[in-house]
Amino acid sequence: MDYFFIIALAVGLAMDAFAVSVSCGLCVIKRRYRNATKAALFFGIFQWGMLSLGWLSGSAFRTYIEPVDHWIAFVLLGFIGVKMWKESTEENPEPLDLTSIKLMLTLALATSIDAFAAGISITALGYHILVPSVVVGVITFCLSFAGVLLGCWMTNYARFSKYLNRLGSVILIGIGTKILFEHLLS
Repeated sequence: MDYFFIIALAVGLAMDAFAVSVSCGLCVIKRRYRNATKAALFFGIFQWGMLSLGWLSGSAFRTYIEPVDHWIAFVLLGFIGVKMWKESTEENPEPLDLTSIKLMLTLALATSIDAFAAGISITALGYHILVPSVVVGVITFCLSFAGVLLGCWMTNYARFSKYLNRLGSVILIGIGTKILFEHLLS
């Protein structure tokens, strides 16, 4: 088993979750460590689970999922990003609560769709899924936790909070667009 490949895969899969976690941190006002742990658990568990599901499904469902996975991620991330932007333009905006269960499920699903496809690829390489899925889950957890705290730290500059929320929305829309274009161009 190529451990360098597994760690590189884990970091690559975790980058979307990290960027979204920074956006979550921009919206967190209270209980930062609790919310960072919550976001990290959602992202880590979903990355681990979707990688495992992709491995389990193997190539059986590959032909059905690959044509639409990028559209699902694009729509989910785009919707949340547009909503964040809209909230940032209000006179006295209340920050969008990205740590709510409903939004965290949506974000975790949107950022872990590529893990499902990676799981299918791992099947083709002949690897067993236990080590890769645990490594992906742990690295995603750690980077997501750090991302929320980084976003929280950035909100210490309150005069920039409206612009930071807009930056968060652009990040979400950008990730969705990146996923869409990567699949359309490949």
